[in-house]
Amino acid sequence: MVERILDRARPVANRGSGGPRLPRPRGPLSAHVLEHLLQAPHQVPPAPPGDDDPLWGDDAQLALYCCYELHYRCFAGVDDAWEWEPSLLALRRELETAFERRLEDEIGAVRSSGDIEADLRRTIAGGNGPSLSAYLEERGTLAEMREFSIHRSVYQLKEADPHTWAIPRLAGGPKAALIEIQLDEYGGGVEPAMHSSLFARSMETLGLNSAYGAYLDRVPGTTLATTNVISLFGLHRRRRGALIGHLAAFEATSVTPMTRYQEALRRLDVGPAAQEFYGVHVAADAHHEVVAFQHMAGGLARAEPELTTDIVFGARAMMLVEECFARRLLESWDGGTSSLLANPEAVVASRGEST
Repeated sequence: MVERILDRARPVANRGSGGPRLPRPRGPLSAHVLEHLLQAPHQVPPAPPGDDDPLWGDDAQLALYCCYELHYRCFAGVDDAWEWEPSLLALRRELETAFERRLEDEIGAVRSSGDIEADLRRTIAGGNGPSLSAYLEERGTLAEMREFSIHRSVYQLKEADPHTWAIPRLAGGPKAALIEIQLDEYGGGVEPAMHSSLFARSMETLGLNSAYGAYLDRVPGTTLATTNVISLFGLHRRRRGALIGHLAAFEATSVTPMTRYQEALRRLDVGPAAQEFYGVHVAADAHHEVVAFQHMAGGLARAEPELTTDIVFGARAMMLVEECFARRLLESWDGGTSSLLANPEAVVASRGEST
């Protein structure tokens, strides 16, 4: 199946060339999506039934990620016109609906007290997941720090872009507050200072490939879910409250982990180019937390009080996916195994097949 799908790629007009290569399928849903993306845009038949969890499953999350990526960099060899093909959007909506329902099931009923800052702080304080940053600071190995960077590259190399979908959907003070935060994320308009550029340099210092999407085949569904949840909120105006809640919680939970990751790199004697990404966040995110809570989320709750519950939902969704992400890594390392999926090219080569 994998080789058949990859062999279908042929140059045709309007195919994108600047994005990453398509990943390999992981099951019936991702195989269905990938097989059609390699052709010129056409009517896509209904997807076959999925056989894994819509929230954490490798197949479901990869299929959804590939649909979302058409709104970002697209993929090499994929026609840009796929972005708005109605039949593919209908398929994506089925994937999203299953994903969203599972999120709601896991999070449960959400209520707001009317004080959004207090609600967000309670949400963050209620987190009970394992501390990935404390582990890496205290005893993480260089190999584990490299694995962590590979996982994070799926989001960090597009950092800020998913949350930026909210800008045209806000007005007044909340919009200004979001732009203030995003401007820092984009390095104040200076490319080398963009957080995605800083993370790329950190990866390179660790001896990793910093190309966008280079490790898509290696990261599991629990990692893809951390990015897919932001795209879900960002691409739907009706979830703008959740998008803002996600960003507010993301900023408020950043300073301590970023400090620990920086200390881990120092302990491992990795050069300052790898540490700069984390140091910049330590300096910026304490201020971002104030802006996010008081002016962005708080301002949105005051302007559109009907969104207050969704703001809290977005914060709880962020906590949920990040806790599961951390648990996957720590359980793998505690068991003496890699947290990454097997290198598909190495697996194929070991079978004596062509890659």
